[in-house]
Amino acid sequence: MRDHYAWRRMFGIVTPSANSCVQPETDRMRPAGVTNQVARMYTPDLEVKSDDDFAKAMDLLFASIGPAVDSVITCKPDHLILGISALTVWGGTRAAAQKLRADMRSRGGGNLEVTLPSDAILAALKAHGVKKRIAIVEPYFPIIQPRIESFFTECGYEVVRIRHLQGPQFSQYTRVSKQYLVEALQSIDGPDVEALVQFGANLPMASIANDAEQWLAKPIIAVNIATYWHALRSSGFTDQMPGFTRLMSEF
Repeated sequence: MRDHYAWRRMFGIVTPSANSCVQPETDRMRPAGVTNQVARMYTPDLEVKSDDDFAKAMDLLFASIGPAVDSVITCKPDHLILGISALTVWGGTRAAAQKLRADMRSRGGGNLEVTLPSDAILAALKAHGVKKRIAIVEPYFPIIQPRIESFFTECGYEVVRIRHLQGPQFSQYTRVSKQYLVEALQSIDGPDVEALVQFGANLPMASIANDAEQWLAKPIIAVNIATYWHALRSSGFTDQMPGFTRLMSEF
């Protein structure tokens, strides 16, 4: 017998303990019969003032994935979702991301599918027919730029522009206004890019992405929307969710 509330699907979502964005955004996109069970990757809410600080924080986050997976699989989810995007491009290659996915799958018992934000973003770009040129905004520090560029270059894309918002703490990424997010998108837009991509699962871009697609007239790939879309479509669900960009309402 299926879980009473998750009679269609139960997603286990692993996200950092400082993240207050993934849970509400994915719950807003949740179809009937699907539940999201969130496990926290415990790390201190460190101050991040430099590239070195950011790199040290990445090490702590990598170490926290396993225990969070151990925690969430006790409720028997059907599918695992990683609710942090920086780790999926930190290695700079698709092979590094694939290893991360394999490690999570193994930790989950070996029989659960795993959705990573990097896979979701690539699938979203393909769905939109984006051929080459993208621009990226994220809340990180410049140390991640060559890693992001290396990852997307390997996947056949050119990163025309990238904006580092340099959030001072992971918990501060979500403490921003809509105008701040609008200006972040405007700062990377231009006629030379086909789509705008947002990394940073604690940056609440889903709140404006749908409207932004209309006034910018190009795809906005907001990471939490793309990740949840990918998990749904990978599970065979075709539910369309208006209000969460063309990705959720058309593809």
